[in-house]
Amino acid sequence: MSQRTYVRKSRIHGRGLFAGRSIGRGRFIGSYAGTRTTRNGRYVLWIPGNNGDYEGIAGKNDLRFVNHSRRPNAAFHGAELFSLRQIRPHEEITVDYGPDFPAED
Repeated sequence: MSQRTYVRKSRIHGRGLFAGRSIGRGRFIGSYAGTRTTRNGRYVLWIPGNNGDYEGIAGKNDLRFVNHSRRPNAAFHGAELFSLRQIRPHEEITVDYGPDFPAED
């Protein structure tokens, strides 16, 4: 991820992940890295497993700071994060956590 992204204080919540430079639509941003887990937690990303169950990854890299938005500019495909549209330099990178997560408005 290097200079492509960085972490700083977020207006949405705590710390956030930001674009260090312009990221084009459909571009790979990074992979959510961490240890496998069966317990939910603050930085756990749940992804579909091979047998129809969900598998948890307890985040250890900067992607754990991606915050929620109902108008996201990125999305996870499994553990890989891709841009949904052009992301401007210094814009916060966000994903939609899903319908069970409270709206930010």
